[in-house]
Amino acid sequence: MIKDSLMQSLFQWYLILRPESPIIFMNRTIPLLLIVFLSASCTTSGPKLFKKQSPHEQYAARIESAGLRNTTLGRLWFAAADAGMLGLSTIKLPFRETGYFPADNPEASGWRFSAKRGEKLSIQLTKKPLSDFILYLELFEVPEKSGDRPKLLVSADTSGRMDFYEVKKDAQYILRLQPELLRGGEYTITIGNGPSIAYPLQTTGNNHIQSFWGDARDRGTRKHEGIDLFAPFRTPVVAAANGFITRVQETEIGGKVIWLRPSEKDYSLYYAHLDSQTVQEGSQVKTGDIIGLMGTTGNARNTAPHLHFGIYGRGGAIDPFPFVNPEVKSPLPVKGNVKLLDKWIRQEGVPGKLYFAPDIKESNIPIQPNTVFKNKAAIANWYRVMLPDGTTGFILIDKSNSLTVPLRQLKLNVETAIFDNPDTLAARKTIFPAGAMLDVLGNWKEFYYVKNENNLYGWIKKKN
Repeated sequence: MIKDSLMQSLFQWYLILRPESPIIFMNRTIPLLLIVFLSASCTTSGPKLFKKQSPHEQYAARIESAGLRNTTLGRLWFAAADAGMLGLSTIKLPFRETGYFPADNPEASGWRFSAKRGEKLSIQLTKKPLSDFILYLELFEVPEKSGDRPKLLVSADTSGRMDFYEVKKDAQYILRLQPELLRGGEYTITIGNGPSIAYPLQTTGNNHIQSFWGDARDRGTRKHEGIDLFAPFRTPVVAAANGFITRVQETEIGGKVIWLRPSEKDYSLYYAHLDSQTVQEGSQVKTGDIIGLMGTTGNARNTAPHLHFGIYGRGGAIDPFPFVNPEVKSPLPVKGNVKLLDKWIRQEGVPGKLYFAPDIKESNIPIQPNTVFKNKAAIANWYRVMLPDGTTGFILIDKSNSLTVPLRQLKLNVETAIFDNPDTLAARKTIFPAGAMLDVLGNWKEFYYVKNENNLYGWIKKKN
């Protein structure tokens, strides 16, 4: 329940920020807030869609009402949420990623992708640990106008499967995933796409579609407003959705045609060139019911037997292919070592490349040999990584390695400060004495990433 997890989070905050801690929390209201959150309402633990506030919005509202938004962790959590809504990674569907959220550093992941009207998106989420690790999952539509806020479509508040979402328009979409405060763990997200209605033929195989939306017709004077599915004469034609038959007629162009209105949809299905119709106007049908037999009537009398299948909405004809596309692909399996998630890794050997999407055809920037990255996630044969300066991107798994084997040893000539980030203005961890022996694990610009014999890790300037 959200109230229990928030109470636990706040108690951890109290332990970190109590008055005797070196980090001072100015208004010192944590004990009172624990009581307030005890009276907060709960949400169910199963997958659930919300019409008003999403679970993420509910949780954010609780943080704000508790006065925690302007704390360091609160600001970081809200900043991560905003960054995730921008869609940090551009991907192609289907897609699978395994990643890790650290408990001590608020983060969010966001994936941007294209989808077409009529596709059905499925989103599966698994996590480790199973308990005390709540993740908030939200699907947004990217606005056409730059600067407008993305539109929230559906959301869920737990691990498991989000209900299928039928895409209503050709657009860019963003899926955001974010854990609650002070909770960390591993996740695997799978985003699939497939047809939203059934295939309109009762036959085997899936290579029947041989003429597509927009193809030229009548010597280029018009465009094809549907798809043509070819199969043997009198192949059964079936209802692609539950609904009722609105028209059964014969026309000069379509020949013997049937119009089917799917239940609770804002469009109609159009079947043309039938040899015979086996339903009547007003009939209720279920998905898979035979409604006719394929033929060559109408202006198809001189062609091979085929079904012209169309979809029409309020705005006219719609490309039916995404609605019935029989080819449903599975995402590539994750090949990366999940034990290296949230760990520093390096890209070895010759100068490498940091890609802006998990595709070697995408744009990239050169990276010096043995550059150190923070490994955030694994996708197929890629790691999603972050450079020490915060730049994110993708590197090939076979071009990367863990830091278990040092590149070389370095003996310090003078006392040398070790920093927690590759920046001389960053916090100093300690000062190594002259003569100290260090393992060099990687580099970033003018810094080495090193460790000493006591396994203290950090960054030092290259000139010593």
